[in-house]
Amino acid sequence: MIDTSALMALSAVLRAGSFEAAAAELNITQSAVSQRVKALEERLGTVLIRRTRPASATKAGARLLRHAEEVGLLEKTLAADLGDLLPDRSTPLRLAINADSLATWALPALAASEGFLYHLEIDDQDHSAEWLKRGEVSAAVTAGDVTVPGCDRIALGSLRYIATCSPKFAARWFPDGVTAEALAHAPALTFNAKDRLQQSWAAQITGTRIALPTHYFASSHGFMEAARLGLGWCMNPEMLVEDALTQGHLISLTPDRPLDTALSWQFPRQLAGPLKPLTRAIRQAAEAHLIGPGGAR
Repeated sequence: MIDTSALMALSAVLRAGSFEAAAAELNITQSAVSQRVKALEERLGTVLIRRTRPASATKAGARLLRHAEEVGLLEKTLAADLGDLLPDRSTPLRLAINADSLATWALPALAASEGFLYHLEIDDQDHSAEWLKRGEVSAAVTAGDVTVPGCDRIALGSLRYIATCSPKFAARWFPDGVTAEALAHAPALTFNAKDRLQQSWAAQITGTRIALPTHYFASSHGFMEAARLGLGWCMNPEMLVEDALTQGHLISLTPDRPLDTALSWQFPRQLAGPLKPLTRAIRQAAEAHLIGPGGAR
């Protein structure tokens, strides 16, 4: 059995970023927090926390942090089953989710699920499943149809992306339409090194792989604004740019050639019960905003 107080101390340090902040959160001394974490490390025979600023988890520490979150979820469910007779230990729920989902359809689902605190890990949908595989999150919005071992996967539907830019940008860089030569010279916008949307769309349109000149711009809303200002072209979620397209601030480079990215909601099977309210909200939001199957648009 792992000592609950030590587990809470570990979770608090990694959540707050320091032993001092964890002590304030738990209303105990910093020395007590340090002793509990040290005792846990000695018992398990491995380092759990890197003493950096902010403090960060080792691989073993990350797995134990997920265990702490699971314990918190199970205790929350037990408290509900017993008519709230047990104290509620509010442990933030760590989720991996892509920035575009947060900017379009997912945030209202999180807000609709009362009783949870969230610790969001923002990562590309093609890589969020890795967080689950490493045991560092309790659920994730993932891309594709591959189920993480030990998890349940619910298909949500597809998030539709449109290749967009400003009218002036299109007139300058794509006077003869979207061609491989034009794409090889027109500045693109890329979220980060993991973002392959622009490359995938360009290959889909031209039938060839192109080295795109690109700005790196890690902001979903910033992407739209940068495209509106003529900084580059990019793939934007259709939901995010509908008004800008209607108003003529942005145009679609190929109106009949969107790029649909299939999304799923995945979580460990043992957490199906505790996560049921959040899963229900995620599914309802997806049905309202994503493209089927799963979504209803």
